[in-house]
Amino acid sequence: MSFIARCVELAHLLWRWLRAPFWLGLGFVVAFIVPYALYLDAQVRERFDDLSWETPTRIYARALEIAPGLPLDAATLRLELEAARYDEITGARAPGSFMRDGDRFVISRRAFASLDGLEKARRVEVVLARARVASIKDIDSGKAIERVRLDPARIATLYGAEQEERRVAKLGQMPPLLVAGLQAVEDRNFKHHHGVDAVAILRASWANLVAGHVVQGGSTLTQQLVKNLFLDRGQNFLRKGNEALLALLIEARYDKHRILEAYINEIFLGQQGGQAVHGFAAASEFYFGRELNTLRAPDVALLIGLVQGPSYYDPRRSPERAQARRNLVLQQFFDTGLIDADELARAKASPLGISETPGLPRNRFPAFIDLVRAQLKRDYDDAALRGAGLSVLTTLVPSAQLSAEKALQESLSALGKKQDDTQAALVVTGARDGEVQAVIGDRAPDQPGFNRALDARRPIGSLVKPFVFLAALAQPQRYSLASIVEDAPVSLPQPNGKNWMPQNADKIAHGRVALIDVLVNSWNLSTVRLGMLVGVDRVRALIESFGFGRPINPNPSLLLGSLDLSPLEVAQLYQYFAADGHALPVVAVRGVLDRDGKPLRRYTSKPGAGDYVDAARLVTYAMQQVNLRGTARAVGAGPLVRLNSAGKTGTSDDSRDSWYAGFSADHLVVVWVGRDDNKPTGLVGATGALKVWMALFDALPTRPLDLNLSQGLELAWVNPESGQRTEPDCPGARQLPFVAGYAPQQEQGCTMERLREWFGGEPD
Repeated sequence: MSFIARCVELAHLLWRWLRAPFWLGLGFVVAFIVPYALYLDAQVRERFDDLSWETPTRIYARALEIAPGLPLDAATLRLELEAARYDEITGARAPGSFMRDGDRFVISRRAFASLDGLEKARRVEVVLARARVASIKDIDSGKAIERVRLDPARIATLYGAEQEERRVAKLGQMPPLLVAGLQAVEDRNFKHHHGVDAVAILRASWANLVAGHVVQGGSTLTQQLVKNLFLDRGQNFLRKGNEALLALLIEARYDKHRILEAYINEIFLGQQGGQAVHGFAAASEFYFGRELNTLRAPDVALLIGLVQGPSYYDPRRSPERAQARRNLVLQQFFDTGLIDADELARAKASPLGISETPGLPRNRFPAFIDLVRAQLKRDYDDAALRGAGLSVLTTLVPSAQLSAEKALQESLSALGKKQDDTQAALVVTGARDGEVQAVIGDRAPDQPGFNRALDARRPIGSLVKPFVFLAALAQPQRYSLASIVEDAPVSLPQPNGKNWMPQNADKIAHGRVALIDVLVNSWNLSTVRLGMLVGVDRVRALIESFGFGRPINPNPSLLLGSLDLSPLEVAQLYQYFAADGHALPVVAVRGVLDRDGKPLRRYTSKPGAGDYVDAARLVTYAMQQVNLRGTARAVGAGPLVRLNSAGKTGTSDDSRDSWYAGFSADHLVVVWVGRDDNKPTGLVGATGALKVWMALFDALPTRPLDLNLSQGLELAWVNPESGQRTEPDCPGARQLPFVAGYAPQQEQGCTMERLREWFGGEPD
């Protein structure tokens, strides 16, 4: 019998024994495996055909715009750069870095999306002098430029239900070393296999056996993607079989480009609290605080090394282990020709370069974020914001916020342990634009919870008085700063049958006084008399016009601050004076970008018509005198006198609330100090809130308030005892501003007073 015949006979014999198992197996495949494969295939198509990820909405501070003449000192610029996670590096050549030499800064700006479009990466030189920007130069061209805008700090993150941190990026946006290095380390045969690589499994097993521990994985990138997309979501039965089958199905349906892009965006690379970090772009920000395209070879190697075990190789918890893993990956880069020997040596010698804190700020400034949420509510509900991948561009100024936090905490600490239960709130806005630059709602500024800046409505006391004066001075034919009013006892009947009898803080009635002195000294009796002459309803209507949406106290006690407002609402009131007599809403959001960086909404505010600009300037002038010689004279007695600032103190009954609102040319700041239980603090406006305000303005780069008295106003010398025009050299004569055409015309001479002075007598 020939060899072939023997083989045929053997085959028949084997078939006789194997045909039953064969048909049973085939039936099993047809009856179970094929339907199961079709089921899995449907899952693959459903997941991949609509492959999208829930990406968090990110909230950003305002982009710092630098221009010659801008008030800015080196300390403040450094605060801004550090808040935006710029690294201080010699040469500052990589985007997201800076170098400082005294008052000279070299800044390598990152590319970023703004409401005006994409801002490209740029390297500039900024020179400061006398706490101002002296010049800006584009380093590449060597030419002076008029202004440059820096990418903003990320200040908060709104996560969706999955609590996943990721940045979705296209494969073409990835650094070539990352794309090639990932394949070199994790799946060298990626371009050729069909989802499962038996050779890689054998190679990895041998490498791990030789090393004595896991140094290499046998799973393909497709299999690893399967674990992240499918098997980690409760489908753990027959894990390896499912993994292989799903990998084969994915490879059969989708090209390598699509698979690799999904992997790079999906792979799990770390954890911060409840936030899982997915994808290399998010990991770059999490570990380095930088965009992925700014990373160097050792940084890329560290991220790729984390694929094998983000927890085990966590560079913050296990830096030595992470460095060893990184260097092993670098060696594989060299072995596969991705880097040369010199770069390998430099990369291995470099430190890890991990940022000190994770780069995923969820809510660094909770009081400000509360305001952002409140202002976005009319267009977006919470569900629309969370996980939508939007970019919310706000008005927060990190340097102002950080300086305000420091000023508040140090000022409250200086009050002593007796004031440990005393709380505080603060609001900073741009004087001329109403943009909210900082908000503090608790003496522990990063403490979420009750936001006193927005939600604590407290009696504002004498902060209301400038609006009593505004209502009066808006009638220049009747009232001026030189008008005389009686500071004498007042008794007014109330609806409850009792009489309201206010008093001055010093318990003294001062007789006939000029209006300007009433506001400067915050006298109550003369303020009430002025308010009654003007009309309480007129004052009430003026305050209601600011749109607080609730009734305003119609009683005479309104004239002395029987009005409960939050610090933010007080800022809304005083914004009128800071904006030179134009009603201007305070805003916290500039705009919203979609996940592709394109503008969805812009938020702009239009100032009011300015019906009482002249009267507002007169009140502002009087508030400047408050800071020079009145209840806030501490401002004028120190270095802050240079600011020519205007402001007003406020104190509620029994010293339960201490207020101060004041502004320079660039900043309006409102401060409240008090207790949540409404007990007396023993602090008045000048001893509580004013101290916080002064500590902040000591650090805040800002320009002096230059009140324009030449447009719509005129100056005249008057006798403050009579309110009549007089000669400049008359005893006690004061020069005051008046609405043009309404200065006193009748002149009161002082011949007799001069003769008495000549002969040594005293005037009556």
